[in-house]
Amino acid sequence: MPVNIPRDLPARAILEDEGIFVMSDDRARSQDIRPMRIAILNLMPTKEATETQLLRVLGSTPLQVEVTLLHMASHASRNTPPEHLEEFYTTFEEVADQYFDGLIVTGAPIERLQFEDVDYWPEMETILDWSRDHVYSTMHICWGAQAGLYHHYGVPKYELPEKLSGIFEHRVLQPHSALLRGLDDTLTVPQSRHTDVHAEDIEATGAVDVLVVGDDAGVLLAATPDLRQVFITGHPEYDRDTLDREYKRDTEAGMNPQLPAHYYPNDDPSQAPKVTWRSYGVMVYANWLNHCVYQQVPFEQTLLKKD
Repeated sequence: MPVNIPRDLPARAILEDEGIFVMSDDRARSQDIRPMRIAILNLMPTKEATETQLLRVLGSTPLQVEVTLLHMASHASRNTPPEHLEEFYTTFEEVADQYFDGLIVTGAPIERLQFEDVDYWPEMETILDWSRDHVYSTMHICWGAQAGLYHHYGVPKYELPEKLSGIFEHRVLQPHSALLRGLDDTLTVPQSRHTDVHAEDIEATGAVDVLVVGDDAGVLLAATPDLRQVFITGHPEYDRDTLDREYKRDTEAGMNPQLPAHYYPNDDPSQAPKVTWRSYGVMVYANWLNHCVYQQVPFEQTLLKKD
C-alpha cells in the first residue's frame, strides 16, 4: 500500500524508480479510509538519505501512511539545505497540538556526548514527553533508542572500546511478540554505533522487555509490553552502501576505522556488499505499523491515552 509524501520530495523519484507505491494528497483524500499518520523526527545530518531509507520500508508495508517530517528547531543543520527543511519539514511547535498514530525517532551521530550536552536535548525531552499522550506507538532507532530509554526509564549508555559497525547476527528471545511475527529465529541487521545499552539495565526497569539480542552486538530490540514504546539499536532500514559510505568517510577523516564486520565479501572494500537484512527490515516495520499501530490505535486520534 502507498506512502503519502510531498510531490516534490527528492526521495519520491528514487522510490518510484524502485517500484515503491507512493501517492499525492489528492489521491489519498479521495479514498474513504484513514491513513496512518506517522511523524518522523529526523535527527540525522544526511536527512535526505534517511528520509529515503525510512520511506522505502514504510512504503513496502500493506498500509497507507501519511508522513510528517520533523526537524529540531533548536539545532541548526549544517548538512541539509535550508530550502529542503523549509519546504518539506516542520517543527515540533507546529504540530504540538496534533495527534499521530506513530512516531519514528531516528539516530544521530552524537553518541559520545552526554545526553545533557546535546544542544537540542531540552527540545528532545519535550518531544519525548509529548509523545506519551499524542502518539500511540513510538519507534526509537539507534541513538534515538538510547535517548528514549534514558529519558523514560533512566537506562544509561556505555561507550564501546571501538565502533560497532557491520552486519551482526541476533537471536530472538520472544518469538511470540507481535513485532517479530513472521521472522526467523535469528536476524542479521546492520549496526553502526559507538555506545551500547545493557540488557540487565533494561530488564531492571521492570517496564521494558528485551526481545532480540546478539552475542557480539548486544541488545537489538526492546519494547514495553503494550508495544507503545519500541527501541531498536540497529539499522534494518540501511541501504546496501550505507556502511560503506560511513567507513570511507571515517577513513578519509583519518579516524582509522575498523572494517565493518561481515559486510564486504572477503573483507575487501573494493567489492560490493551483499544485502542480507532487507527482508528483516521490511518485516519489522510492517509488524510495527500493523500490529502495534493500525490494529490498536483508536480511529479518533484524540482518544489516545497516555501509555
